[in-house]
Amino acid sequence: MKVIIYCRVSTEKDTQETSLTRQAEELTELARRNGDEVVRIISEKASGFDLDREGVFELLETIRNEQAEGVLIQDETRIGRGNAKIALLHTLKKEKVRIFSIAHDGELQLSESDTMILQIVSMVEEHQRKLHNLKIKRGMKRAVENGFKPEKNLKNRGNKEGREKIEVPVEEIVRLRQNGLTFHEIAATLRGLGHSISKATVHRRYIEFQAEQEKLNR
Repeated sequence: MKVIIYCRVSTEKDTQETSLTRQAEELTELARRNGDEVVRIISEKASGFDLDREGVFELLETIRNEQAEGVLIQDETRIGRGNAKIALLHTLKKEKVRIFSIAHDGELQLSESDTMILQIVSMVEEHQRKLHNLKIKRGMKRAVENGFKPEKNLKNRGNKEGREKIEVPVEEIVRLRQNGLTFHEIAATLRGLGHSISKATVHRRYIEFQAEQEKLNR
């Protein structure tokens, strides 16, 4: 399994450097024992209450680019504290990433209260997505009734390569993905807006966008 090692200390004190090194060493050993492939080691000095951390964004980017399936941490407080911890745990859960900790000697076991909060957040988000899709569906129905023809939005028919190149709003794909929609949900939403597009095409265009962004950031 591809995994990312994430280490964090809360202050800039030089004494904390030893803690970061120890975390990395212990987690590397854990990965070795489990036969995991470590694709990146992320170490940072930042408050766990702060969600705006460079290490957090590097973690999420690596998960998507390297298709990592697991994150190794010393204990759940390394992920974060308070609302920041819940937000990041929820995000990792949506990415279907498993979290392993030294403290639990295996997969992270959340407290009853944290589990309940995550369930509530997931239910609220799911209903928000459904409401969003229903609004689009109702809007499109009214538009069609008023004479709107979605098929006229398709461009580049019969190109010289013998295959229609579907024009899609990549920015909208990225925005919807960042809002937590699955590729299937994004495709359904775009079809509701008049774009004839499959889940596979949405996924391909999203990956292409990420690759382009990575090139620009080098």
